[in-house]
Amino acid sequence: MRYVIAVLSVAGIVVSCFGLAAHYSTPVQPIDLLSSRWNSAYVNQSSYAEVHGIPVALLGIAGYALLVILALLRRRVLTVYFAGIGVAYAFYLTNIEAHILQVWCVYCVSSQILILLIAMFAFGALIFEPTPDIDR
Repeated sequence: MRYVIAVLSVAGIVVSCFGLAAHYSTPVQPIDLLSSRWNSAYVNQSSYAEVHGIPVALLGIAGYALLVILALLRRRVLTVYFAGIGVAYAFYLTNIEAHILQVWCVYCVSSQILILLIAMFAFGALIFEPTPDIDR
């Protein structure tokens, strides 16, 4: 399952790169918001798209890269731990999209699905796979 987690994490890096591009794209005019409930640029340029000046998408890239490394090194407990942090933060961001911005970002939703799948596979690997020597 570690390879599945690694592949999903690489997909998360790709999706986060698209989100980072939307973060730095041409500013969205307010009228664009009225045209659709799906507006990735609007979400990625909102005040919620940065944490202490760091784009959330960049944090996503770093987080997914960490998950690739942990999965490939068979660090199952740490993989579950960091995937869990990712899921919790994804739920926080989903709440912002749904209730505050009332606009959805296709990259964000894709990332939320990926991190949830990663967490499920990581937890499944922790529970159902035999313990390798490296996890001791």
